[in-house]
Amino acid sequence: MKSLILVLAVGGMAVVGWRSATLDERPGTPLGTSESATSGRALLPWTAASRASGPGDPGPGPQVDGMELVFVPAGDFLMGSPDDDPEAWPDQQPQRAVYLDAYWIDRTEVTNAMFEQFVEATGHNAGSYWRIIASGKPDHPVVYMNWFDADAYCEWAGRSLPTEAQWEKAARGTDGRKYPWGNEPPDEGRCNFYGNEGGTTAVGSYPAGASPYGALDMAGNVWELVADWYDSGYYAVSPRRNPPGPSAGEYRVLRGGSWFDVARLVRSSSRLNGPPVLRIDFFGFRCALP
Repeated sequence: MKSLILVLAVGGMAVVGWRSATLDERPGTPLGTSESATSGRALLPWTAASRASGPGDPGPGPQVDGMELVFVPAGDFLMGSPDDDPEAWPDQQPQRAVYLDAYWIDRTEVTNAMFEQFVEATGHNAGSYWRIIASGKPDHPVVYMNWFDADAYCEWAGRSLPTEAQWEKAARGTDGRKYPWGNEPPDEGRCNFYGNEGGTTAVGSYPAGASPYGALDMAGNVWELVADWYDSGYYAVSPRRNPPGPSAGEYRVLRGGSWFDVARLVRSSSRLNGPPVLRIDFFGFRCALP
């Protein structure tokens, strides 16, 4: 682990902060195991059984990691921010209608307990620090893993990282709302943001902040890695149907904001980008299933 002055980009602007992070492509040997604990916060109940997409459709069935999936139907949605939005950064524009085929997405962020299951089953080396942070927090989102770790996890689980477009539609629905719950500003009852909790919270802790499809924690808690490379001008040239993201790049996109970010950064249109090898305490992920 290294302590460093971290420079990440939000909306093409540098965000500087002093954090502890790892940038090693060859991580160390995992240490210990996580311990059981209860969060003390009332959680929205959920099970391993996935929701059905419609009458008579059993859905994709139980997942190897126990994750519940929510269904996002095919159709258009408004992606990005309008030109007259004073809180939008240029890389969120232009706002446009995007069509996506139907898909499923994890209801919550992947937890420490789920990630440990993956590491134990595959022998994947994700470094050691995630285990230290995970101790006593099995139901918190896993952090201190990088893009490659997240991609490997989703492959093991039979899913994949969502595209940026899939993530955003799942977060905000079709009407261009600012936040998963609507246009009202965030508060302590809807999401973990602005340092209110001093760190991550157990997944599913904010049912009042659910998206139109029932996805949770899509505002705050941890920035979520997605499949796409970052390109500040991609929205102006991306295809209207099922945009896959740029074919190459230097940084990967993250969405959703984190536990210490201000309201502007937990909007559903906010974009962060960072090195794919970076491991830090506010990066997490969820998976999708086409």
